[in-house]
Amino acid sequence: MVCRNHPRPPGVFRSHGTELQRGDAVQIRILVVDDEQDNCDYLKLVLTREGYEVVTTTDPTQTVEILRGSDFHLVILDMMMPQMSGTEVLEQIRKYDTDVAVIVATAYPTVDTAVASLKAQASDYVKKPMEPEQFITAVRNALQKKGLSQDPEADLHRAIGRTIRDARKTQELTLKQLARRTGLSVSLLSQIERAESSASISSLYKIASALQLRMGELFGDT
Repeated sequence: MVCRNHPRPPGVFRSHGTELQRGDAVQIRILVVDDEQDNCDYLKLVLTREGYEVVTTTDPTQTVEILRGSDFHLVILDMMMPQMSGTEVLEQIRKYDTDVAVIVATAYPTVDTAVASLKAQASDYVKKPMEPEQFITAVRNALQKKGLSQDPEADLHRAIGRTIRDARKTQELTLKQLARRTGLSVSLLSQIERAESSASISSLYKIASALQLRMGELFGDT
C-alpha cells in the first residue's frame, strides 16, 4: 500500500504547476518504508507537522519503483520486514540511486545490520521507537549532510541559538547573568537560544561581546 500526502506548508506557493519556496528553500520529499501501517501513519504525522511532504508504503518490494516515479530527498527504511529485509531494500536503492539519503530504523539493532547499512551508505542507523524530537533531529542531520534544508533561515536561528547556549554553559553563566551583561531580558535570551525568536544584529553583537566571541562565530565561522 502506498499513501501519499501533499501538504503545503507556510511559505510555499504554487505557480504553473510547480511548487516554489520563499527564500529558495527546498520542498523536502520523504519516503517512509515500513510494513506496519501504524508506524507509517505515526511517522507521516510527525514529519508533516514539520512541513515535509511524505509518501509511505508498507510494501518494501515497491520501494525502487516509487523512487523512480518521483524525486525523493530521504528514505526512512525499517530493517525488519517480512517481504524483504531493510538491508536488501537498501542494496536495491543504491543500485538505482547512490545519492538519496537513507535512515535505517530498527527495534532490534545488531552490529551486522549496522555495518551492512553503513557500507551501503546509510545516512544514519537508529533504534526505534524514538521520541519525536530525536527522530526529527536525525532527519535534519541526514538532510544537512546532503546540503538540504526545509528552511535555511530557521536552521540558521537554531545554529546561532546552539552556539550561544554552548558558549554560555562553557563559561558557566546563567541566563540571568548573561542578561545582566548584555542588558537584554532573560526571556529574550531564552527565546534566542531556543530559536523561538530571531535576534537583531544589535542583540547578537551584545551577546557576542558578553561571551567574548567574534560575531562570525555565532554564524559558524571559525
